[in-house]
Amino acid sequence: MKKKLLSVLLTGALAASMFVGCGTSTETTDTGAATGGDTATESTATAGGTKVGVAMPTKDLQRWNQDGANMQKELEAAGYTVDLQYASNDVQTQISQIENMINSGCNVLVVAAIEASSLGEAMDMASEAGIPVIAYDRLIMNTDAVSYYATFDNYKVGTVQGEYIEKELDLKNTSDNFTMEITAGDPGDNNAGFFYQGAMDVLQPYIDNGTITVKSGQTEFSDVATAQWATETAQSRMENILSSYYADGTDLDICLCSNDSTALGVENALAANYNGKYPIVTGQDCDIENTKNMIAGKQSMSVFKDTRTLASQVVKMVGQILNGEEVDVNDTETYNNGNAVIPSYLCDPVFADVNNYKELLIDSGYYTEDQLQ
Repeated sequence: MKKKLLSVLLTGALAASMFVGCGTSTETTDTGAATGGDTATESTATAGGTKVGVAMPTKDLQRWNQDGANMQKELEAAGYTVDLQYASNDVQTQISQIENMINSGCNVLVVAAIEASSLGEAMDMASEAGIPVIAYDRLIMNTDAVSYYATFDNYKVGTVQGEYIEKELDLKNTSDNFTMEITAGDPGDNNAGFFYQGAMDVLQPYIDNGTITVKSGQTEFSDVATAQWATETAQSRMENILSSYYADGTDLDICLCSNDSTALGVENALAANYNGKYPIVTGQDCDIENTKNMIAGKQSMSVFKDTRTLASQVVKMVGQILNGEEVDVNDTETYNNGNAVIPSYLCDPVFADVNNYKELLIDSGYYTEDQLQ
């Protein structure tokens, strides 16, 4: 399945909307605690009359803590006041937080949705107020409120994972046969389908010709998806697969995992329930625990999405919106949110493994060596 066809099947979107800034606030709030979300006390006193609301899904995953921190740092350095909120993976909390941001005088909203199609009330309110919305990393579906989308090339993330497996096992040239199990992401996250399809478009031909066998038979996205990207859910499912299909001593050669939280669950299941040759395990985000596992040989690779790059791009887009300038985008075809195709900026992902993690993660200042001990 080609990338453009995938966009038609997975999404639908919107033309860029013009903005009208709303009023400003001079209070200090702890709206995370007030709305029942993750506590995040942020100054909301306006600097230069411009405030940006940043809605993040949860503090439970390391990557969202990094995204939020990077976003706040970059925006404040650019002179904006930031209202940063985390919603504890609760949709109603996120809706309330976004509505509070609108009422408190935010001029632009940056939203990483918990569920792509569940923010209708808040998006309607933003649209009525004329406040531009940048969908951050996860496309917000079925609304005309989204002006722009900033993310990494999500299809390419999966392609990188698939190509890593293809190269490591020399699938183009081998006469050997390999076993594989697939662990995909949250079905409520629009990106999860792109990750899955990007990898499967590389690996499906090898399944079709018998080079790769999925012993569980679970290959459809609906069969391999992991609600909320939960480590425990991925672990439980993999434990069942191992006991059902690999307890006879059959080696499991490939664990295609869409991100690091699901990979961690798979790795936990392997540690407790598997004694065969250790498989290739893919991941995404280069979380600290997964990077440690990569160094220890328990995970083969993780797609590195430098959120500092994404944060910088979003800050640039915020400034362009507020100044009435043309907003930088590099994709106007792929991401349809059900309403229209959303003008998007896609950053390039790369992979980290034991051979290059020091250069990518330590030398760049993303982590310190002590964090990976």
